Amino acid sequence: MPDRDPKTPFDALTDPEPSDLLAEANAPPVGTEEYIEQIKATADKLLRDKASRGDVKMLAVALRELRYCLKVFSAYRGKRKATVFGSARTPPEHPAFRSAEAFGRAIADAGWMVITGAGNGIMEAGHVGAGRDNSFGLNILLPFEQSANPVVHGDPKLMTLRYFFTRKLMFIKESDAVVLFPGGFGTHDEAFEALTLVQTGKSHIFPIVLVDEPDGTYWAAWRRFIEEDLLGRGYISPADRFLYKVTTSVEDAVKEVTGFYRVYHSMRYVKNELVLRLQSRLEPAKLELFNRDFADILLGGRFEQVDALPEEKNEPTLANLPRLKFRFDRHAIGRLRQLIDRINEP
Repeated sequence: MPDRDPKTPFDALTDPEPSDLLAEANAPPVGTEEYIEQIKATADKLLRDKASRGDVKMLAVALRELRYCLKVFSAYRGKRKATVFGSARTPPEHPAFRSAEAFGRAIADAGWMVITGAGNGIMEAGHVGAGRDNSFGLNILLPFEQSANPVVHGDPKLMTLRYFFTRKLMFIKESDAVVLFPGGFGTHDEAFEALTLVQTGKSHIFPIVLVDEPDGTYWAAWRRFIEEDLLGRGYISPADRFLYKVTTSVEDAVKEVTGFYRVYHSMRYVKNELVLRLQSRLEPAKLELFNRDFADILLGGRFEQVDALPEEKNEPTLANLPRLKFRFDRHAIGRLRQLIDRINEP
């Protein structure tokens, strides 16, 4: 975004070029009030552009949906959440339903909450296991199939959205893990979107677990496709396989999700450096191993263990956590996942 005098009205600014957007992404954060002024200025530009009623309606509905969802989730920011995906057509007697229910129960026992699409099948199973108090629903308006399941029906944590893109954004933004059970087009859409967002660095990194019923072959066949047709043709990198886990064990799925946060807490970019917030400090010997074994993901310099940076002062609840700071190349996300796994090792 171009430099400007603080008193310059937003109307005087030109629409951003791609280079401006890149500069803005690396700029110091601005206050909430300034972002709200940007939203207002953008709305005014719609009048200037003579945008069609349909386009304006779409933007208005999307903004309204996102604002409401953010308000609902804001009361639960301090709790980890796992999003559960899977077929709405899975009957309660199906082994996959029972696995999803068991996962919901186990992850809630670990202190987590469960987000689903609020429908029937696997979505209902996750909510049945977690219980109403630990369940969020992101329902979608459809002409068929989708209505809120009895667990979350009428609950304040049930949100109904018109657009898939706002719903998908909230699924990923509010999740600390994505867990997928067998399903149809929608399930694969969510699986590949989660993988794409993590792989490209457009999302925070989180566990992606694909859980089959005991002795099931659904996700094993999916993994063969990934390894033979994507990796085998060079469309993904070998380290990308560390971005997901396939299992038939609910216990293993829970361990994969909760174990990811055993030492690792969260991440944030500060200028040109990636900062990993940790639950506890690393031993000096472990830090030296990282500098030896993961030098390939650095853009120069070394891994350094530091305290909270001045730029992180807007997150005071995390101020006491130690940090691992380094210049990450922003490409090797699979290797970054391997680094986090090494951080979490006892």
